[in-house]
Amino acid sequence: MSVMSEDAAQRVESGPVVAGFDGSTSGEDALALALWIARIVGVRAIVAAVHPSPAAISPARVDAEWVADRHRLAEQILDEARQLLGAAGAAADQVEYRILASSSAAHGLHDLALEADASVIVVGSRGTGPEERLFAGSTADRLLSGSPCPVAVAPSGMRNRRTGELTRIGVAYIDTPEARAALDLATRVAQRTSAALRLYTVVADEAEVMPLLLGRDAEHAFLDSAREAYQLALETAIAGLPTGIEATGQVLSGNVVDVLAELDGDDIDVLFCASRGYGPVRRVLLGGVSSSLVKRARSPVIVVPRSS
Repeated sequence: MSVMSEDAAQRVESGPVVAGFDGSTSGEDALALALWIARIVGVRAIVAAVHPSPAAISPARVDAEWVADRHRLAEQILDEARQLLGAAGAAADQVEYRILASSSAAHGLHDLALEADASVIVVGSRGTGPEERLFAGSTADRLLSGSPCPVAVAPSGMRNRRTGELTRIGVAYIDTPEARAALDLATRVAQRTSAALRLYTVVADEAEVMPLLLGRDAEHAFLDSAREAYQLALETAIAGLPTGIEATGQVLSGNVVDVLAELDGDDIDVLFCASRGYGPVRRVLLGGVSSSLVKRARSPVIVVPRSS
């Protein structure tokens, strides 16, 4: 198993949880997930409302009235966040509130995460807010293309869930450096919370593997061999975990996104997955699986950047 760098380990243990809030129901989902994570890990949360940067009218000046209007709206949105988190029982010293000006919500949260040395950025899965709010479009998609730290995406309806202790951590796992980085971070969290790990590998259905002209026997032999190899990889990964970590592994069949997206509260409390396997290290870069999964998952998903 890969070893997390020392500074990354320290962020998991002490870095704040940064949450973006835009006043939408998806933003409320993000608040609920951020507060839950902050309580579990024992760190503070920073809730940010990001409004557009000043628009230049000419090289010499900007529209001051427009800037003031955007700032007032951001203040209103943060007031909503204070009320929601207050009703959820968040202590005054547990949450910090920030108003940021940036070219996009994703860029603003990215910069804040770097400044605060955040352990994770939390966003909602869908851009459901009215267009007259601060930014239109999906912050999650943009943020998940280059975040400097793990990104947690709250599923739709997270705001209405009852959250308690973290007891079951899911990990989407195959034997790659990226998946090992996700497992490494999940293991750190499991050590801190005494949660059990559940590793999942998904093997494609028969029809997705080989052309029918090769014959069913060849398909069966290929799938049997793949399942054996994946099962061995799961057992090897579990055997390499620190002493005292409770962990199980399971090889499932089907479309990888469909299967992982269906994991819910009866299976896991949160799912860790890797970003794609290329691009700059220590950055989240969405691949085909993670980009689809965060839009459809029933459980909170934490996408982990590549190790350095």
